[in-house]
Amino acid sequence: MDMESLMAQAKDLQTKISNAQDSLAQQHVKGIAEKGLVVVDMTGKYDIVSVNIQEDALNLGAEALSKLVFDAYKDAKSKADALIDKTMSAITGGLDE
Repeated sequence: MDMESLMAQAKDLQTKISNAQDSLAQQHVKGIAEKGLVVVDMTGKYDIVSVNIQEDALNLGAEALSKLVFDAYKDAKSKADALIDKTMSAITGGLDE
């Protein structure tokens, strides 16, 4: 493989990754804690779009509510991680594994 061809492939891969990142910014995942008492909406680039807290969660106290928010965030992040892995694997053909 010559250098020109290798550079063209690298540029193509860079474009695909950039497009995937743009796509991830538009996709959303929801992290859910305690059957929906707290829901965190996050993009595929880890930007938090919203946090919804049900009225019943407010009665649990600050410590329990903090835990629910944290649990919903962890769930959303885990789902975003899976979305990122799936998206990038499709582009790189598993090169990152």
